[in-house]
Amino acid sequence: MIVTVTPNPSLDRTYEIPSLDRGEVVRATGERMDPGGKGVNVSRAVAAAGRRTVAVLPLGGAPGALVAELLAAQGIEVAPVPVDGTTRSNIALAEADGVLTKINAPGPELGPEERELLLRTVRRQAHGADWIACCGSLPRGLAPSWYADLVARAHTAGVRVALDTSGPALLAALREGPDVVKPNAEELAEAVGRPLATVGDALKAAEDLRSLGAGAVLASLGADGQLLVTGASAWYGGAPVAAVRSNVGAGDASLAGFLIAGGAGPEALASAVAHGAAAVQLPGSVMPTPADLSPAAVTVTADVPLDRPLTDPAP
Repeated sequence: MIVTVTPNPSLDRTYEIPSLDRGEVVRATGERMDPGGKGVNVSRAVAAAGRRTVAVLPLGGAPGALVAELLAAQGIEVAPVPVDGTTRSNIALAEADGVLTKINAPGPELGPEERELLLRTVRRQAHGADWIACCGSLPRGLAPSWYADLVARAHTAGVRVALDTSGPALLAALREGPDVVKPNAEELAEAVGRPLATVGDALKAAEDLRSLGAGAVLASLGADGQLLVTGASAWYGGAPVAAVRSNVGAGDASLAGFLIAGGAGPEALASAVAHGAAAVQLPGSVMPTPADLSPAAVTVTADVPLDRPLTDPAP
């Protein structure tokens, strides 16, 4: 069973449009409304695979109630933490050529009692969990050290932690030794303070995160595949994608695939790659089901292509 923690969830509206023309009336060709937030997406992908998951998240106002309703409709157990503020609503504009424009609202500010209730709820739901996946940005009111505190409490309870966040929150949590962290190339570059131009650069950055405390690093490199770096080994995986429809939640689907497959080794990396490749070919933030996966198309190797340039170098 996988518990997910999303401190700053959202109600996501995705509009598919031919192109984004500023100052003009743009007519959408398709639209979706989904419960959002990185941990929420992980739960949705886990549930789509037929596995049990519990989503812990602060919810407030009408958008929060709708998020809970949408999750329940997908068979996901929700452990809500009531807050006075209103859950944020985000907008994504997906153009026909694959370009995505996202407008993310800041979300509510959590007070001291709400912060402690969120931690207590995680602790209560952690009993019997195989993993706790802590994902996304922190809302106003939570210090960058909040994830570090959560990782420490989870380890005291004997539960493994996967962490997908960035910036000061990521760096603060590393000292508590999360079992796996899942940055993308841009987040890797930010964490180590230098640009990444090749897969080899990303590998070195992942090794640096391990030296700071991460047990393993699962790095998403967009069109250039994924890296898994552990104590003694590194693997590189990729899969062909016919057409990118939306990359919203693709990294979250990858993390779900990784955890579903055990959260360690090349088999888990292959599952992560298969889930990520399937997710980008689906509309909005739709999470892939087993029928959407093409595991035979995935390649995983210990021969990491160090000199391969990144399609989108991280500054």
